[in-house]
Amino acid sequence: MPTSPDLQDAQITLPGPWTRIVDGRWTLVCAAVMAALAVLVFNVPWGVALVSFLILALVTASVPARARSRRLQAVKQREMRRMWPGTGMKVTVDALSSPCFVADGKGVTRYVNKAALDYYGQVRPGDPLSFALRAPSLLEAFDRVSASGKAERISWGEKVPSEAWFEAHIAPVYMPGGSGTAEAGGVPDFILVVVYDQSEQRRLERMRSDFIANASHELRTPLASLSGFIETLQGPAKNDADARDRFLGIMHEQASRMRRLIDDILSLSRIEMKANVKPSDSVDLAEIVRHSADALAPLGRELDVEIETRLPELAATVRGDRDELIQVTENLIENAMKYGGSGKRVEVSVARSSGNGSAGWCLCVRDFGEGIAAEHLPRLTERFYRVDVASSRTLKGTGLGLAIVKHILTRHRARLEIVSKPGEGAAFSVHFPA
Repeated sequence: MPTSPDLQDAQITLPGPWTRIVDGRWTLVCAAVMAALAVLVFNVPWGVALVSFLILALVTASVPARARSRRLQAVKQREMRRMWPGTGMKVTVDALSSPCFVADGKGVTRYVNKAALDYYGQVRPGDPLSFALRAPSLLEAFDRVSASGKAERISWGEKVPSEAWFEAHIAPVYMPGGSGTAEAGGVPDFILVVVYDQSEQRRLERMRSDFIANASHELRTPLASLSGFIETLQGPAKNDADARDRFLGIMHEQASRMRRLIDDILSLSRIEMKANVKPSDSVDLAEIVRHSADALAPLGRELDVEIETRLPELAATVRGDRDELIQVTENLIENAMKYGGSGKRVEVSVARSSGNGSAGWCLCVRDFGEGIAAEHLPRLTERFYRVDVASSRTLKGTGLGLAIVKHILTRHRARLEIVSKPGEGAAFSVHFPA
């Protein structure tokens, strides 16, 4: 650790020879008197007395008093402890996974842990804390802690270079033998600043809030329709057979929409519950595609869309959950038939993944319809995001299909790639690792 100018000013040096002679002046005076008495009373040669006095003076100037040396050394060590944290504090701070700064009461950085260096870049001991932490609210809280000796916890947000949220815990540290104590107050020897990144937590909270709001909105519409038609059937249309049949058909459609939405929400919740559990079973992608194509063949005939498959002769084996991968395949094929049905065909292929080398497999679902504009591609897997709300509801979409696909593929450590141009259709490719 380099020595800063502050530390150099604070260091205490031991007394010089002249200072030691001044401090031992009474001893030397007594020695001079004893030498004079020895010459006058006991007839000791004056040369012997003078040499003995000079030897005593030399010893006094060369050797400091042991008690004084210990006292000065203790003062020196205490001053150094107040200026720079000791090894124990450094080891403790380095063990923290969050960025941590150790500063003195003036806001000068005395030590930073590795997490702080990784996040904030080069932070040098001796620089002001404001060089790394520029949030005004944090610096104001630091000054309050330095003045009052009471710990504080604050939160703040940043907009540049991207939106982020942080929380900091600022606590005073009183060293043994320092100028103050936690009970009596006083100026802290050090102030500990621990910074926690709350961005991901805030993002999840916002996503959860948006999801609840969107789900409530999606359920409110069919519920309002059902309530309105029930009131009409109980009132004005009570004896109208034609109206009753027409309204019951609409009510059945709205109830089916609610059922599909609730099924997708429950499915998404189940997937999220085991998001960190990697599948261990081996499944054949080609067999899954055949199963999905057969299951969706009636829908293809209804929409006048043909499903074409291109599958390898050998088994395309990947690690995965069979039911979830069937859900992924059916969602992608069904979306291609509904929203790209104007091309009259959907092509489903399984081949070696060029992106992951020869070990991986790629499932590709391609339609030849109208395509998707570039500005919509990054948001297609968001919950309840729709390119065209009206057509999605007409085609009985819930807005959760691709969100379910994304969560399933995240659990399988697979990657979804979407390529589309208006007028040229869209291709949804799933790259599975080895």
